[in-house]
Amino acid sequence: MSETTMTPENSGSGELTVNQAANAFESLLEPQEAPQGQPEGGEEKQVEAEAQEAEPQTEEVEQTEAEGDAEEQEETEVEEEELPQTFKVKAAGEEKDVTLDELIKGYQLGADYTKKTTEVAEQRKVVEAERKAIEEAKQVRDTYAQRLQAIEEFIVQQTPNEDLTYLKENDPIGYAVKVAELSEKKEQLAAIRAEQIRIAQLQQSETARAMQDRVAQEAQKLTQVLPEFSDPAKGENLRNEIRNYGKSLGFTDAELSSVYDSRHVITLHKAMMYDKLQKSKPAVTKKVSEAPKMLKAGSATSSNNTETIKKQKAQLRNSGHVRDAAALFEQFLE
Repeated sequence: MSETTMTPENSGSGELTVNQAANAFESLLEPQEAPQGQPEGGEEKQVEAEAQEAEPQTEEVEQTEAEGDAEEQEETEVEEEELPQTFKVKAAGEEKDVTLDELIKGYQLGADYTKKTTEVAEQRKVVEAERKAIEEAKQVRDTYAQRLQAIEEFIVQQTPNEDLTYLKENDPIGYAVKVAELSEKKEQLAAIRAEQIRIAQLQQSETARAMQDRVAQEAQKLTQVLPEFSDPAKGENLRNEIRNYGKSLGFTDAELSSVYDSRHVITLHKAMMYDKLQKSKPAVTKKVSEAPKMLKAGSATSSNNTETIKKQKAQLRNSGHVRDAAALFEQFLE
């Protein structure tokens, strides 16, 4: 078989054998197969690139899973917050469901209340003990004052009414003894009377202090019924009105100054307001009341009550006694 020859387009002159053509063809193919001829380095780089591309995807998947877990945890926490743990408690014979916070607050309030109640009870015990001690001291002092009085009377009775002039002239020794006895008794009497004065002053101080406490208590009661009585702006005018009204009823300044019982002041105030109401009725109302009317049930009783009030007011003007004022006040309450 004869060799086949190939004439390339770009060759000059000469002919190629089959082997030469094959070699030339292989040489032409080598540059294109070169990338495939480096499988190890290229494949490693490609694997690394793919691994690098896969890593962010894995991280994204892990991050997504973590976010999903966090969301589930938040949802669980929200559910737990929406449904707090409750406890059954019994108060005033009734069972209630309360949360832990409410239970703690209730316990704290109960503890504070118990503490304050205990403190108040202890303070009351101290005050009561002091009051008893004061009462006992007053009893001892009063007993002591009575005994001093008895000793004074005994010493005075034991003092002889002897003629000291006779003893002085006829019995100088007896005279000296009697003078010494009398001098000693005088000193005893002076000491007893000084002690009596001291005790009397203590009693007066305690009485004045007790009166001040009573006046303060009555003033507080009066303020609760008549708040304007202690008002800085209106109080002075109201007190003057009550005083003047009392004087119009016959009370003296001394009697009005000695009034400390809130009930008496309230009685005078109500009587004063009643008189003001009666005087403030217009003349038209008076004329209408004088017109003939049909008798109704209770009209006789009302007329009798008005007559009684007039008599009691006249009695109060004449006597000026608090008892008559109280009787008049009772008519207003009926």
